Amino acid sequence: MFDGLVQRLAAIVGPDHVTTAPGDLSNYQYDGSADSALPQVVVMPGSAEEVTAIVSACTAAGCPYVARGAGTGLSGGAVAEAGGAVIAMARLNRILEIDCANRLAIVEPGVVNAHISDAVRAHGLQFVPDPSSQAVCTIGGNLAENSGGLHCLAYGVTSHHVLGCEIVTPDGELVWLGGRAYDAPGYDLLGVFIGSEGTLGIATKVVVKLMPLQEDRRTLLAAFPTVEQASGAVSAIIASGIIPAALEMMDQLSTKAVEAYVNAGFPTDAGAVVIVELEGLRGTLEELVQDVQRICIAHGSREVRQARDEAERERIWLGRKSAFGAMGRLGSSYYVQDGVIPRTKLPEVVSEVAAIAERYGLLIANVFHAGDGNLHPLIVFDERTPGDYERTVAAGADILRACVRHGGSISGEHGIGIEKRDCMTLQFKAADLDLMARLRAAFNPRGLCNPGKLFPTSRRCGESARTVARGALAPEMVDAAGPAF
Repeated sequence: MFDGLVQRLAAIVGPDHVTTAPGDLSNYQYDGSADSALPQVVVMPGSAEEVTAIVSACTAAGCPYVARGAGTGLSGGAVAEAGGAVIAMARLNRILEIDCANRLAIVEPGVVNAHISDAVRAHGLQFVPDPSSQAVCTIGGNLAENSGGLHCLAYGVTSHHVLGCEIVTPDGELVWLGGRAYDAPGYDLLGVFIGSEGTLGIATKVVVKLMPLQEDRRTLLAAFPTVEQASGAVSAIIASGIIPAALEMMDQLSTKAVEAYVNAGFPTDAGAVVIVELEGLRGTLEELVQDVQRICIAHGSREVRQARDEAERERIWLGRKSAFGAMGRLGSSYYVQDGVIPRTKLPEVVSEVAAIAERYGLLIANVFHAGDGNLHPLIVFDERTPGDYERTVAAGADILRACVRHGGSISGEHGIGIEKRDCMTLQFKAADLDLMARLRAAFNPRGLCNPGKLFPTSRRCGESARTVARGALAPEMVDAAGPAF
């Protein structure tokens, strides 16, 4: 029966755009998380109509499926844990319309995030959400995870910059949620869909908002003796009424790794560095720059440096965006967490993270979207060392427990996926999870659309998802007669 499905998929997209070759499948078993699983077929549609036909074919065959963009997600959301089909959206990579008068663009889900801003820059416009992976991540994945970015403090996350999307429902229907105008009547199904991690359907077109480029911007780099002092400065900047476009922090371990990696000009003897970017009308920023400098110095900063030109600014942001990649300087593997806390709790939670690192005997570097309290502890480990991965996952769960205990959340922008599904009970009661499950069932009644994501399993928070054999179907997808399709 599986061979029949593959033949049907080949008839939909053409034989060159479907594969079951082991070498090809192995390229699709990972995303940016620590989890992996082999799909059984990869199919690459070239239109929304082909996506509709693929979903209908998979549904008829009882085959689980998951849409995949660039594979940069960090929670296992695009990993085909249940086997089945990966619907790779790379061919749906067209910018279909740019409407400067109404400040919007219509794009396909495989469009790379940064390419939108590249396409509209000559018109004085930009697409604001800018994840660190924006040079490679795609809009469909940003939509699924409701991705944030370095400039989400002032401008908001993906959901604030999407007006509508065309989706293929798990029933195989092609429908629109929202549209080109603000405030569509009825229930906010677009708000439900964004951030649903591919469990409610597959986006095939997205209407994104465009914003004007600011006339002027200033980027400051402040060095502090300790993370605690840097955290105090972050809170004080916001408390003063200043809302920077971006407000980032890195600890000493991170800055040392980054400097060895890209030579961004960060002081490696500082306990923490804070990057502040201010944007606005030309001639209005000088007073804000002075206020930020004064606040940083009052909280112990020994140096506040302003980027002299665009080249230096780009070098500072290259350093920040390279933090995850720089972890290869510290170890063979790393595991990134994504908790959120009230920004005033940063010093306490950072201290707890340090205690967790000591308790588990692990190296943890810290990178923060400090302005909105989004932590990214980077836990360095060696997968070849027995027990190292398990200790790392357990340490990550303890970090999430600390975030929730201090009034925060278990995810800011990376999503739940496989990685954090068993930690959902830290934040949500059984009744909350039941309501979410009923909502999912309303869209996805057979559970074939990205199964196994978001919702807890029988494991406890901090236990490894690798108890499911790599490349095998999840138990619920297999019966005595073999695979369900």
